[in-house]
Amino acid sequence: MSSRFTKAILALGSNLGERNDTLSTAVADLVDRPEIRLLGVSPVVQTKAVGGPVGQPDFLNMVIAIETTLAPLELLQHCHDVEQMHHRVREVRWGPRTLDVDIIVYGELTSDDETLTLPHPRAAERAFVLYPWALLDPAARLNGESVAELAAKAEDFPGLRPFDGFDGSGSVAAAGAVE
Repeated sequence: MSSRFTKAILALGSNLGERNDTLSTAVADLVDRPEIRLLGVSPVVQTKAVGGPVGQPDFLNMVIAIETTLAPLELLQHCHDVEQMHHRVREVRWGPRTLDVDIIVYGELTSDDETLTLPHPRAAERAFVLYPWALLDPAARLNGESVAELAAKAEDFPGLRPFDGFDGSGSVAAAGAVE
């Protein structure tokens, strides 16, 4: 293991159980290793499920910025371990889940490996990843493009709304700014 830290963006989502509690606990579980340091946490947004079976509950989504000395595949295994801690079941592709953790970017690394494709192959078209990331880091770029601009162009952008901690409808003001 190298002692150099690499910045990574992780996307978290949940649409089963106590979604907000799951996300909060998952962040703590993800960074509860000496090889991982938390750099920032985005606001939480609520979205309709993209792909997968119809009629799923809405997702809560967020991103976190970390730096890690774990290699990409070690980080992926850690993300899977945290999903398991939260009783993630992989029965249906893009089906409902207690927790989903994806590595969106790992430094500047690009990889076409079938186990871990980097940057995440669908991140550039998913507002539920891009929008919280843009709130966390307005200058963020993905594949050379502004994350905020990509979010605004994404098909799922109109259905996205800030999550205020309640299951009523949120407002933009409720999201708050994260410094």
